[in-house]
Amino acid sequence: MIRIVCLAIGYVFGLFQTSYFLGKAHHMDIREHGSGNAGTTNALRTMGKKAAAITLLCDCLKCVLAVCVIRVLFKESHGGEMSLLVLYGAAGCILGHNFPVTMGFKGGKGIAASVGMILAFDWKLFLIAAVVFFTFFFLSHYVSLCSLASYLVVFVGTVIFGRMGYYGLDLNGRLELYALMGALMLLAIWRHRENIKRLLAGNENKITFSKEG
Repeated sequence: MIRIVCLAIGYVFGLFQTSYFLGKAHHMDIREHGSGNAGTTNALRTMGKKAAAITLLCDCLKCVLAVCVIRVLFKESHGGEMSLLVLYGAAGCILGHNFPVTMGFKGGKGIAASVGMILAFDWKLFLIAAVVFFTFFFLSHYVSLCSLASYLVVFVGTVIFGRMGYYGLDLNGRLELYALMGALMLLAIWRHRENIKRLLAGNENKITFSKEG
């Protein structure tokens, strides 16, 4: 039951769609422009760098805030499994961002929210993922490739750190943690399935930050 509560808390936070509200301020629905995605990369393409930076920051922050609420509510009663509950809350936020009931379940791809998830879950994984992301970015300028590579590294890192005892969970708790992180990685892959097709075909769009905004 506690896991469902954490998912629900995260989902409510995930409903705040930054790029959608910024688009409305520009008298547009961002889902009707560019890639049709309510996320940071499409905000960059359709509204410029400033809008993209605000989208990234706010979508990241909403996941961090959801995790903070969960820590405050359940630290005393469920401190021993806090790492797991944090990940459930973050997963709920990503689901709320990707499939917002308030927007007909048509949201973003969850990468900016996932940045907040990684930061709030384990800062060590965040630093590793950041190095991987920017290394791939400077080599390829494919944001989708950078994001998926980072997610894979985070999943592998979670398993390694879990086996090292970093998260204070028993075997069943660790297996549940791995399964949940793996499910989030697979969700990210599925949400980027069109990007993957374009990458394989050699016609995926690159990001160079040349657009003014």
